[in-house]
Parts: sequence; structure tokens; C-alpha cells
Amino acid sequence: MTDQMPAATSNDTVLVLGATGKTGRRVAARLRLRGTPVRAASRSGRTRFDWSDPGGWDAALRGVAAVYVVPPPVPGPMHEFVVRAGAAGVRHLVLLSGRGADSWGDSTFGLEMRSAEEAVRGSALGWTILRSSNFDQNFDEDLFHAPLVAGELALPAGAVPEPFIDVEDVADVADTVLADPAPHTGLIHELTGPRALTFAEAVDLIARASGRPLTYRQISPADYVGTLTATGWPEPAARHVAEMFTLLDSGLLAEPTPTVATLLGRPPRTFEEYALRTAANGTWHR
Repeated sequence: MTDQMPAATSNDTVLVLGATGKTGRRVAARLRLRGTPVRAASRSGRTRFDWSDPGGWDAALRGVAAVYVVPPPVPGPMHEFVVRAGAAGVRHLVLLSGRGADSWGDSTFGLEMRSAEEAVRGSALGWTILRSSNFDQNFDEDLFHAPLVAGELALPAGAVPEPFIDVEDVADVADTVLADPAPHTGLIHELTGPRALTFAEAVDLIARASGRPLTYRQISPADYVGTLTATGWPEPAARHVAEMFTLLDSGLLAEPTPTVATLLGRPPRTFEEYALRTAANGTWHR
């Protein structure tokens, strides 16, 4: 099924924000395969959506029953978006957020996610929040990819493990919720992979699957900020990422949850499965 343009209406159309991103494009594909009308929106897509340009939101929301939301990059816009969504007749919001967001305390990490959660949970619309651990795909589609291609990943993460989750599982959960939102209304689903790994263990699995001599090195948060800014990152954004590792180091988010298995009726994909599947396409040799 082709994407709906903003002029088209359907009482079961799902608007997918961030539709070119890691989760959005996978969620959109699953909905299309299911036969659900999809309106895939992004800053450069056929349906344009930009968090910094509220003037375009109403057209994207017209005729939409539910929205898959990847939070805006800054706190605040979600509150206005929820109001616009309600006025447009949207019935349900599925928000992607971060694992254990309400346990982050005074950390400066994820203020945009917490603001988005506050807006959604305070609305009169039906809502479901998907709180996810770090994605497996961060190692091949995001920040960790280039260092691995160069042969070494250096991060401010040590012995505290992370229950990495495959984005395919996140998309499967989102698809399940969007197919039948009612049982998930008002619920927060904490999503993780089946077991926790240290970053060093994850890099070792990638090295073995890819056949490359990859190494992992622990560095300080300050050194990591310096590494990111040296590659062109603005310092505030670099500090934001480094703060995530400080949060992970607390150990609050290290324990896996059974949620994916409960929702999907099968175990979540393992990191080994991800590494094997991804190594086969040669991504870490580029």
C-alpha cells in the first residue's frame, strides 16, 4: 500500500513520524504489510514534518487515527503537538522513549523524552509509551559504526552491562500496539533484549562475527566529549550523549525485562543474531 498524502483521509490511517529513521521506517513497513494505510512523515519526505515548523503539522495529522511518535530533539514541542492531534481527531499516540525514563532523577540526559512523556500522559488521547534500551543497530546505523569500521570503539562505559535490543523487536512491538491499541492504552512498556552485555562483550561478538580485529577501550566522559567535538559535534550535543553513559553506569537500567516476550509471544532477538545478520552484509568492513 502506498503512503497517503496529507489530502487523503482514512479512519484507520497511521501517521509515522521519523519515517526515515531507525524505528520509523521499520514500523511503516510493517504497517503497510499488514494492510494499514500509512502516512510516512519526515523533514524531507513526501509528507513533510518538522518539529521546528508547527505550521505543517495540521496537514500531516488530517484524517489520522493514530500516530507513531519519535520525540522531538528538544523539550517542549510535544505539548502543542498533542493539542493539534486531539483537534485533528487522532485517537491514539504511541511514543518511543528511553528505558526507565522516570528513574533518571536529576540527570540532564533525555529531557526531551521526559517532556514528550509528560505531554502524552497528560493528554485526553489514548496513549502507549515504548521505553527502549539502547539499540543493537547503534553499532551499524549510528554513532558507533564509524569507530568500528576504523577498528576501535572507545566509550565511557565499563563493567555495567546494557540489555541491548534489536530495533526489529521494537518495530514489532510498535506494530502490535498500533494494530490493536485498546489493550495497551495508558501502559508503559519497558523494552530490552534477552540479556545484558557490556560494550566490550558486544564489540567482541561483532569482531567474531565479522572476522575483523576490533577492540574496545573505556575512556572518561570528558575524553568522549572531546572525541565527539573533534569530529564536528556541537559540545552540548556531545555532553548529552556522554551523560547517557553516566546514567548507564549507575546500573539502574542493566536488568533485562520480559516485556518483549510477553507482548510478542516469542523471545526477543539476541545480540548474536544481530551480529551475524549484520556482519553478512559487510557493514563493518566499509
